[in-house]
Amino acid sequence: MRIPVDLFIGTRYIYARRGDQLIGLNSLTAVSATALGVAVLLTILSIMNGFEDELRARILGLAGHLEVNVDTSDRQQQAELRAAIVRDPAVVAVTPFIARDVLLANRGMVRASTMRGVDPETEAQVTDLREHVVAGRLDSLAGGAFRVVMGRELADQLGVGVGDDVTLILPQPLVTPAGLVPRLKRFTIGALFEIGLQEHDGGLVLAHVDDVARLFRQPGHIDGLRVRVKDPGAVAEVKARLRQTTDAHISDWTDTHESLVRALRIEKIVMFTILAMAIAVASLNVVSNLVIAVAEKKGDIAMLAALGLERRRILRIFLYQGGITGMAGVAIGVALGYLLARHIGVIAARLEAWLGFHIFSPDVYYISAIPSVPEPFDFVVTAAAALLLASVAPLYPAWMAASVNPSAGLRHE
Repeated sequence: MRIPVDLFIGTRYIYARRGDQLIGLNSLTAVSATALGVAVLLTILSIMNGFEDELRARILGLAGHLEVNVDTSDRQQQAELRAAIVRDPAVVAVTPFIARDVLLANRGMVRASTMRGVDPETEAQVTDLREHVVAGRLDSLAGGAFRVVMGRELADQLGVGVGDDVTLILPQPLVTPAGLVPRLKRFTIGALFEIGLQEHDGGLVLAHVDDVARLFRQPGHIDGLRVRVKDPGAVAEVKARLRQTTDAHISDWTDTHESLVRALRIEKIVMFTILAMAIAVASLNVVSNLVIAVAEKKGDIAMLAALGLERRRILRIFLYQGGITGMAGVAIGVALGYLLARHIGVIAARLEAWLGFHIFSPDVYYISAIPSVPEPFDFVVTAAAALLLASVAPLYPAWMAASVNPSAGLRHE
């Protein structure tokens, strides 16, 4: 198989021969810089994907994928709405809820929190609450028992545990001849949970939905229904279908945590842009390598032109040299980035053991390991962007080579 002369010469110019160690070193530096930039970008994106998945799992640990707000005590209306929701093939389970702001007090300690009335049987089908119970039993939330389940962080702040009593102060005072008197109710703590999200662990208390309705003097009342779907990423489609069957206000988990979701998306875009600039800087090594090669090989270029090699083929020599260098760096970077993304947890654990400290201390953070999720889309986009930069970088040096005057180049040869 015959290799085109421009491809053969361009390939030979990549590695060092006798007397050309500088060009070989520059080629190695260009490949290494490109590979390192691509690998770091892919690793960081994979770690950000891992943190995003971890955060989404914690948010959905106690939040429904969808919330349908009805604010009614009409049992028939509740049943009809529930039946309309369950008919959707993407719906897995439905549970009623009531949400109210209350104060919790114990021995002079007072904390503001959200009280959520739930049905323990269907709650476990919609959320992952049962998996996150760290003390006590979720089954203790029986109607009429006036027990609560709260986050462990909130319990620590109040200095209470399973079996202890806590006083709820309601925002609706009693009107008596002596004036307004705050309404108080004693609840017994039946269980503690830990999701790993301060919003839940430090500010949420759960009770039976019937107990909360009676407490606020609205028997049989619910604020709405929370819905679990098969795919949390497809809640927009499910929400659109449900809106065609009911006039109730429907929101999904991305609406209730919109600022957090937007912040994660913007952070990922900014991180990609910054690290892509690092790859662009690495591409400048390819440019400098080719500029040095053109200066060093000016005599060779002039000789090839004098022997009849067309300018376009001289141009291709340096395009091949820069392109192969860039593609080698991208290929090595993608492979290295995948290995780092897949094993970053093991690498971090080895570094922690070697250095003697935790990157994420379990006493401070809710996670003790670095999560990483390599996404094929990130790899494709990164590789395509890096290859584009590697293709553009050799254009100017190649044009310089094609513009060399043969007579001027051979004058000092």
